[in-house]
Amino acid sequence: MTNQEIEAFITQFPIYQYTFINTEDIEFSDRVRVICKQECPRYGSSWSCPPAVGSVERCKAHCLEYPQALFFSSVTDIADVTDIDEAVKTKRDHENMTKVIEDYVRNQSMLVYTLSSDSCCICDKCTYPKNPCLHPEILHPCIESHGIIVTNLAEKQQMDYYLGEHLILWFSLIFFKTPLD
Repeated sequence: MTNQEIEAFITQFPIYQYTFINTEDIEFSDRVRVICKQECPRYGSSWSCPPAVGSVERCKAHCLEYPQALFFSSVTDIADVTDIDEAVKTKRDHENMTKVIEDYVRNQSMLVYTLSSDSCCICDKCTYPKNPCLHPEILHPCIESHGIIVTNLAEKQQMDYYLGEHLILWFSLIFFKTPLD
């Protein structure tokens, strides 16, 4: 599968910006985990976040098994960006789009691994840590849970990260490779 074939497929979606990345160019950092632990209420309460996803070293090794990734964003208009409940509702459209793109790449005989914006919001209450994830086939761990600082990655790729008070950018990172890589 070529990047051009993926590009032809994704044109049907409301993707704001996208780029293809060589995974060895992605910066991984333990620093983001400090922020997760100190500032995120989802830390230690979701299968898509630390510590459930494993160490940054383990996450990095897994991501680097894939030579390329598609990094893309979608934008949503929102009345109040500080209203977390309203923001999370807008994420579902981005997640659905991510899943369709992920499935397309997978159905082209590619191996994929997908990360997305923010913590998973599939279930009203995550089963972590007492029970297994109820939807592992559609769970997309958080990009930053893997030690990838989205702002840095967007800046390095010359993509927007902030568009103003009433717009939210959601990001996804789909790693892919042929089964023989």
